Amino acid sequence: MLQNTDEQDLILTEGKSSNANLMINALAGTGKTTTLEMVERVVKDKPVLYLVFNKRNAKEAEGRMLSTTTVRTFNSLGHRIWAKGCGKNLSLNPRKSQDILRQMIKDSPKSAQGVMWDVYWDVIDAVGRAKALGYVPEGKFENAKRLISQAGFHSSLESRPDDLVSDLIDAVLTTSIRWSYDGTIDYNDQIYMPALFGGIYPQFPLVLVDEYQDLNPTNHAMLGRLAKRRIIGVGDRHQNIYQFRGAAAKGMDDAVAHFAMKALDLSISFRCPSAIVAHVQHHVPKFRAHKDGGHVEVLTSLHANDISPTATIICRNNAPLLGAAFRLIQSGHSVAVAGSDIGPKLIGIMRKLGPDSCSRSIFLDAITEWESEKLAKESTTAADLANCMRVFARVGDSKSQAIAYAEHLFAQKGSIQLITGHKAKGLEWDTVYHLDPHLLNGSIQDRNLNYVISTRSKNRLFEINSAQIQW
Repeated sequence: MLQNTDEQDLILTEGKSSNANLMINALAGTGKTTTLEMVERVVKDKPVLYLVFNKRNAKEAEGRMLSTTTVRTFNSLGHRIWAKGCGKNLSLNPRKSQDILRQMIKDSPKSAQGVMWDVYWDVIDAVGRAKALGYVPEGKFENAKRLISQAGFHSSLESRPDDLVSDLIDAVLTTSIRWSYDGTIDYNDQIYMPALFGGIYPQFPLVLVDEYQDLNPTNHAMLGRLAKRRIIGVGDRHQNIYQFRGAAAKGMDDAVAHFAMKALDLSISFRCPSAIVAHVQHHVPKFRAHKDGGHVEVLTSLHANDISPTATIICRNNAPLLGAAFRLIQSGHSVAVAGSDIGPKLIGIMRKLGPDSCSRSIFLDAITEWESEKLAKESTTAADLANCMRVFARVGDSKSQAIAYAEHLFAQKGSIQLITGHKAKGLEWDTVYHLDPHLLNGSIQDRNLNYVISTRSKNRLFEINSAQIQW
């Protein structure tokens, strides 16, 4: 059993001997979960509420925390709060917003349906972001706790919505809120509704909060209602990579100020050996390694047969991963692409781009036209989505074949994992290939993403460009 570090001992002392609110700055692989378990055992404040982000972490924590600690994801807690608040047995429909919008389109005049279908995914994505940021349509639900104005919400979107998209967003949100009062909710509503519309909140002497850097405004609003006594948060500012889906840019700093938290550090990584740590210290100077070793290499060439069957390939963008996945399959490897969200979206867009029987060249032209229209609206994701569609278009002779290839690829359950940096957060592997690192720009979000990708490795990290892989 490893001996506590001086940093861990200081955190335990503060947890036990004071009533101070704490913010633990925990860098990658520094034992934050183990440290929180130790804190939970020494604090006088009980019972404890421990908030985590996903079911996997919740299930793991439930087996390790004391019986006096209630482990909840933000979603599961919000679900309970809203169920009690609205007095209904809730029905969870993950496709709720899509069902609402589809019905709106079907109820519209046929002459208007085409353009409405064209902006379908723009509206759905914007509704999800609205619920993360705490936007409520103006002039509706005056008792709601609005967190952002319509102007502020519109400026946060990847492309500013025109009047049609704006009206559809408000219409879907308004209907969605009414459905929530009637008991039908989606995953976003589990936080959105209790945070903005109220509910019956439990009270705990101590609230522990994991992954604080990932909290969006509605998460913060929930915490404002929950944390009435003591709060201890843990997070890593350098792993703040989800601003594109609503995570607050300075959420940890704002929380430190709001709750008068004392900041403490966990800087010694038990996951990443010294070579990995040294690779990212230019961005995270406090980062230190508990063990020596590891291997980091920038490759100038790589043969596909030399890729370990248990390796993980991580990239900033989706398109290079999809291209590599097809090449790996052709080379006799088994692959799994993490695309539970992008897969259906891509396939849905492709279905709208001309008849299924259209040739490859016509389909590629349709993709280019779609991309141009999105870029004209200053979309920040259109280029990657278009390149993803081109990957499928170029392996099929027609649009229908391209869609079939896409469905086949996203259904694969092989051994070599291909995953974006954003989806890789919170995971770790022995061997990691960082594909096309040149796609990262100099923004703080991309520098944070580079740190996240690099620190997924427990041993070997390779950087390689797609063009340098020999298939």
